[in-house]
Amino acid sequence: MDIKSKVGRRIKEIREIKDMSQKDLAYTSDIDRSYIASVESGKRNISIVNLEKIAIALDVSLSEFFKGV
Repeated sequence: MDIKSKVGRRIKEIREIKDMSQKDLAYTSDIDRSYIASVESGKRNISIVNLEKIAIALDVSLSEFFKGV
């Protein structure tokens, strides 16, 4: 599995644990829902800036995020 898929899978895993929809995450992180969907499916290469926005929206540190990757 490549890194894009691993990161996308981790975002989805945390999002579901937090009981958030993609729409909720998109709103909270100020990122388009379709972008989040494409990241979660491993189709898009996420920037570190957007990864930080998502981590903040999910209320996890980047170090905690990467523990599961």
